[in-house]
Amino acid sequence: MAHISVLGLGNWGTAIARMWLLEGHKVKGWTIEQDVYESIMSTGINAKYLPEIELPGLDVSMRIEDMFDGSEIIVLAVPSSVILDVVAEIIPYLRPSHVLLDLAKGLAPGSKLISESIESMLDAAGKSNTLAVVTGPTIAPEAAKGVMTTALVASEDRSVAKALAESLSTSTFILKPASDPVGAELWGAFKNVVALACGLVDGLKQVGDLGGDNLKAAIFMSGFKEGCLLLAELGAKPEVAFGPAGLGDLYVTATSPFGRNRTMGEKLGSGKSLEQALKEMHMVAEGVRAARMFSERAQDLNLNIPFTKALNTLLDGDIDPEECCRRMVAM
Repeated sequence: MAHISVLGLGNWGTAIARMWLLEGHKVKGWTIEQDVYESIMSTGINAKYLPEIELPGLDVSMRIEDMFDGSEIIVLAVPSSVILDVVAEIIPYLRPSHVLLDLAKGLAPGSKLISESIESMLDAAGKSNTLAVVTGPTIAPEAAKGVMTTALVASEDRSVAKALAESLSTSTFILKPASDPVGAELWGAFKNVVALACGLVDGLKQVGDLGGDNLKAAIFMSGFKEGCLLLAELGAKPEVAFGPAGLGDLYVTATSPFGRNRTMGEKLGSGKSLEQALKEMHMVAEGVRAARMFSERAQDLNLNIPFTKALNTLLDGDIDPEECCRRMVAM
């Protein structure tokens, strides 16, 4: 039995906490959201994010300092936009035995991956805690209900990844160890860009005859192709593209009705502006931020990324969804 603290009780943080609770692990959860805290405390359910899912035995707190005594694994399940702030807050409480598990994949502000930024922060504070990344096809409502899936747990030290995979896998959540956290994290971020683009097709279908499966397949293919080329230049090993962190996560995020980035794209495809679509989302859609970040990285390396460029042009309001799709499939 592992002792785990999950920092962030949104969709995925809540789902992964439940899977581990049902497996017999001791799990604590931290949230800054008063309504989430009160809901779990009073009913044992996170009514805001997963209203049909019971959380038997979850110890919840709004005091982050409560998460460290007795815990072995500290899970970072907060959005990528705030994860470095949370890491800065928890560093004083970390002991050498704490293992950090990062669920917020992708690019931090500047030129580093989130995991690289966390490592830098730990080094600056004189901490040497082990850090691993988890990514894969993990739509939260399905995972929480016990639908079987797989994911990658990646660490520079493969023995660490293997130990975490053995300890944290469940009968329905099968973790596979890997030694390429860079590749896992890059694909974990880029899949949100492709999902956003695929969502445009669903939005176009709502307002006319322009959307359809043919177009979505063409966009999916174009996005995957650009990801293979771009992410290899950024340091991802080619084989990651064809595993749970690559095609697996990309497919489910781009097609599932539960995918928040696909949902965000659908709103844009139906004619809503970026500002309007963001206001309607109560969960963070990482694809918008990821599209901006990948564009900056490509520009720094003088790389041509027409797929991501077209999506950013739409986000800027300079083209409509139909023209955006045309540019993406024409690459």
